Amino acid sequence: MNHLTLYYKPTCPYCQKVLGFMDQNGISVPLKNREASPIVREELIKIGGKPQVPCLVIDGKAMYESDDIIQWFKANWKES
Repeated sequence: MNHLTLYYKPTCPYCQKVLGFMDQNGISVPLKNREASPIVREELIKIGGKPQVPCLVIDGKAMYESDDIIQWFKANWKES
């Protein structure tokens, strides 16, 4: 099983697209709001080199772009 975390920003439409897909498909992963604190933002930059969201971190590696994240979930998500 992959270790997953989704970094997002509440007002980002691309983040909302991913979150909506997750909700519709019963997908639950730890969420980190990039705007919650400077520490979360710095953590995101340390992982992926930039503060871009949405960012799905898969076993320590950053994946960006809402469509790519949704495709990853479609191909890899298995309910536990």
